[in-house]
Amino acid sequence: MRRLALIAVLFALLAPGAAFAVRPDEMLKDPALEARARHISEELRCMVCQNQSIDDSEAPLAHDLRVLVRQRIMAGDNDKQVLDFLVARYGDFVLLKPPFQLDTLLLWGLPPFALAAGLVGLLLMARRRRTVSLQPEALSAEEQAKVATLVEPEPSGH
Repeated sequence: MRRLALIAVLFALLAPGAAFAVRPDEMLKDPALEARARHISEELRCMVCQNQSIDDSEAPLAHDLRVLVRQRIMAGDNDKQVLDFLVARYGDFVLLKPPFQLDTLLLWGLPPFALAAGLVGLLLMARRRRTVSLQPEALSAEEQAKVATLVEPEPSGH
């Protein structure tokens, strides 16, 4: 049992942690500019991985975008100008949080609509289930007479 625990600890130590994909050769020498580049990179989507920021992705395109961000910063662009440049080049899809506008309406509106539709569906199912589970109505006198003619009385003898 100790051997198994030791192996598990060894694998845990050797497993890569949550490392950033930013390479040392990409980093800017000025820590303030590098912090700006990291902040901007967290807002940009890796268009290969799609659910990762370019800071977390090791895809070649993410590397190119990280380098481009740093080049724009070194050229004197502010954060908004860097983002505007990349959006102009790649479209709103490059942003992890695209702006709310007409062409992204479906992207922003579909999740709340789907949630609302699901809740309405659940409410309707609950209401239907509640009405079905109620006790059935008592038979009318006419219906009871029909049932009595259909059901023959059992013989009383053994």
